[in-house]
Amino acid sequence: MHYIQDILLLLIYSLFSAQYHEIDFVFVLAFLFAVIYAFLGFCLKSMWLRQILGLFFLAGAVLVPPLFFFYPSAVYIFIRDKHYVSCLSAFLICVCLLFTGHTAFFHTAFCMFGCFLAIFLQYRTMRFEELSAKYRRTQDDSRERNLLLSERNHSLLERQNIEIYTATLKERNRIAREIHDNVGHVLSRSILLLGAVKTINKDESLLPLLSDLEGALNQAMDNIRSSVHDLHDESINLESAIQGLIRDFTFCPVEFKYDMHLNIPKEVKYCFISITKEALSNIIRHSSADQVRILLREHPALYQLCIEDNGAKSSPGGSGIGLANMRERVQALNGRFQISTEHGFQIFITIPKGE
Repeated sequence: MHYIQDILLLLIYSLFSAQYHEIDFVFVLAFLFAVIYAFLGFCLKSMWLRQILGLFFLAGAVLVPPLFFFYPSAVYIFIRDKHYVSCLSAFLICVCLLFTGHTAFFHTAFCMFGCFLAIFLQYRTMRFEELSAKYRRTQDDSRERNLLLSERNHSLLERQNIEIYTATLKERNRIAREIHDNVGHVLSRSILLLGAVKTINKDESLLPLLSDLEGALNQAMDNIRSSVHDLHDESINLESAIQGLIRDFTFCPVEFKYDMHLNIPKEVKYCFISITKEALSNIIRHSSADQVRILLREHPALYQLCIEDNGAKSSPGGSGIGLANMRERVQALNGRFQISTEHGFQIFITIPKGE
C-alpha cells in the first residue's frame, strides 16, 4: 500500500515536468513506460528482473529524453531493492546529460530533487515498515505472554484445587477414624453395659425404659457406622487408588492416563477400581502381554475406562467369572461393557452421568 502511494506521488511529481517540456507522443510514451515499470516493480517477484528493467529504464533516457523526468520512480525501486549501485548510476547519468548538453540545468535539478524525494519516501516507508513489524512482534510477544500467564494461572488453580481436594479427603478419613475409634467404642461399651444392666435388673417397671434406651443406642450405633462408611467412600481418590494398583502390578510396564474431574460418584469409583483390579489380575493369569495401557477419561455426558494389552489370551475373551462380574458392575450403572480381541485384549467401558 505504501509502495503504491509513494509511486503515485513520484509520478505526479514527474508529470509537473510538462511545464518545461512539450506534451507530445514521446512524452506520453515515456509516461506510460514509467507506469508499466512501476507496476512491474510491484508485481515481479524476481529482484534481478526488476534490476534489469531498471537499467533499461535508465539507459533509455539517452534515446528518449522525457524518460529522464521519470527517474525518481526508478530510484525509488532501486532503493527498495537495495541496489545502491544502480541508484548511483542514475545520478551519474543525470550529471553526464547535464555536462553533455542533453538537458538544461533546471531540468537536471528538477530530476535530482525528485530522486532525493524518492530516497526520502523510501526511507520513510522503510522506517514505517520496521516500526510496524516491531509493533506486531511486540503484540505477538505480549499475547504469547498473556497466554502463558493464563495457562500458568490455570495450572496453579488446578493444582490448588487438587491440594484442597486431597486435604479434604485426608480430613474426612481422619474424622471417620475419630468417630469409629472414639464415639463408636463408647457406644459399643454403652450397649454392652446396658445389656448387663438388663440382665441383672429385677424391677420390671424399668424394662420398657431400658429397652427404649437400648433401641436408641443401637440406632445411634447404626447411624455412626453409616456416616463413617459414607465418609470413607467419599474420601477415596480414584487416581491414587488406580496408581496403587499399578504399583503392585509388576508383570509388565503400564502406561496410565487420567483425565477426570475431582467429584466422581462413589459408585463409579468402586466400579472402576474393581474392574481395573480384576483386569490386571487376568493379565497376570492369562496374558502374554509386555505392555498395558489404562485410560480413565471424563466426557461431558459419560465416564470412560479403557484397559488394553498387547498379549494373547490363553482363555476365551468373553468368558470367565471375572469378566461376568465386570459386566454386571457396569450394567448396574446403566453403562456399556465391550471387549475386543483384534489387537491384544481391550476392555472398553462407558458409564453415563446422571443415572
